Amino acid sequence: MLGLVMAVLALALAYFALLDGWYLVRVPCAVLRARLLQPRVRDLLAEQSYSGRVLPSDLDLLLHMNNARYLREADVARAAHLARCGVLGALRALGARAVLAASCARYRRSLRLLEPFEVRTRLLGWDDRAFYLEARFISLRDGFVCALLRSRQHVLGTSPERVVQHLCKRRVEPPELPADLQHWIAYNEASSQLLRAESGLGSVVKDQ
Repeated sequence: MLGLVMAVLALALAYFALLDGWYLVRVPCAVLRARLLQPRVRDLLAEQSYSGRVLPSDLDLLLHMNNARYLREADVARAAHLARCGVLGALRALGARAVLAASCARYRRSLRLLEPFEVRTRLLGWDDRAFYLEARFISLRDGFVCALLRSRQHVLGTSPERVVQHLCKRRVEPPELPADLQHWIAYNEASSQLLRAESGLGSVVKDQ
């Protein structure tokens, strides 16, 4: 019996030491919760909330939430959001997948130890290659927007238009993207062109 306990402890230690253990647990749990325990969201552009609290493991040396943790929490909230509105299911049905191709973050105020917050995620729109999402970190103490993240989810194996058409059973025109988001998309494209030129790839090879 003692040997079994020691083996389980050793496996647990190896799991958390060699893998990003909590992340690999939280994302599937968030997706399952969104699919099984929460009502389906029919409006693709509707905002959804994901609650959190700053834990000791989230802190940096300045005793506020590490900047990398915002990206982690946004990732979990985004997975739950896409599951709840049906995008993940549509991607699976079409034999496709989505990968994070770009993100940017603006930090406005620190989140402190044990401070409760919400990640409010919404789909801003799509183009012929990707979905664009926004995540706002809202302090539940006073409603302040502590951070704002934008992300580009590149679709592989199909197109965003086909994903939306699969969900809505009809062709849907994408909404007009916000002006600041269009500037960010233009920046990403200019950066891609520069990197392709530096690599000698020209315009033949596209980024994800």
